[in-house]
Amino acid sequence: MEVDKAIKERHTVRNFKEIKKPRYQDIIEAIDAANRAPLAGNVACLRYIVVQDKEIIHKLAEAAAQDFFQDLDFVVVVCSDKAFLKRSYLERADMYAKQQVGAAIENLLLKVTDMGLASCWVGAFSDPTVRDALDIPDNIDIEALLPIGYEMGRGKQKTKPLLDTVLFFDKWKNKFMKPRRITAGSKT
Repeated sequence: MEVDKAIKERHTVRNFKEIKKPRYQDIIEAIDAANRAPLAGNVACLRYIVVQDKEIIHKLAEAAAQDFFQDLDFVVVVCSDKAFLKRSYLERADMYAKQQVGAAIENLLLKVTDMGLASCWVGAFSDPTVRDALDIPDNIDIEALLPIGYEMGRGKQKTKPLLDTVLFFDKWKNKFMKPRRITAGSKT
């Protein structure tokens, strides 16, 4: 699949086929794509936990109050360890970690789409419940839960903002790529 096609086809999925299980190799390949995301100073802070234990997946779904993934075969939990970033970047470490997380998760989601799989970026959950279920130390941040499976039916990407509502040139709110020419007697 071309990257443009994956970008246009990627969408959030909450309805999964329960009888078709993804190959674990595909999950690892998607994590490898996430691991290739840009890094501030080439300092990797992300860690990934592939959860396949049904009991733990059920706990994660409960922690997120999201029943839709409780019966899936795989959930990838993305975590960050900012210790090395903090040594190099001090107060900017948190921002760089968040940038790394976003880039990595998007890579993973695009790779999942490319492989004919689907996911949902779950960011709201009970940290203590997830931390306890996966034995995650207190110094590690839990960034997201990514249930992965085959989509039930065929969904599509929701409408995104029009480019002309979010794009500016040179200065905030300037919608013109070239300066406008104002002629004598014209209204601005």
